[in-house]
Amino acid sequence: MSLEEQVSTFILALLPIYIAAFTLYVVRAVKGPTIPDTVLAIDAMTYDLAAFLAILAILFKIPILIPVAIVLALWVYALDIYVAKYLESKEEMGE
Repeated sequence: MSLEEQVSTFILALLPIYIAAFTLYVVRAVKGPTIPDTVLAIDAMTYDLAAFLAILAILFKIPILIPVAIVLALWVYALDIYVAKYLESKEEMGE
């Protein structure tokens, strides 16, 4: 078995784990009782999606997916900063 076949087999074996994780993240994002729970679920889901895009870039030999994954991860980081500032201003107002 060549190295390429081993990598492909490994990536395909990870697919059910990613699907299960995405399902759990969606459930937590929808049912999250608080804003931080929802934000954490969206963060985890998006970072896993970025990692999955990088894995797909390796599997299908499409290098353009790597910058897409980086931009997606940076976008989620910006979302975290925005939500943190919102929650901090909400605390200062005494709500």
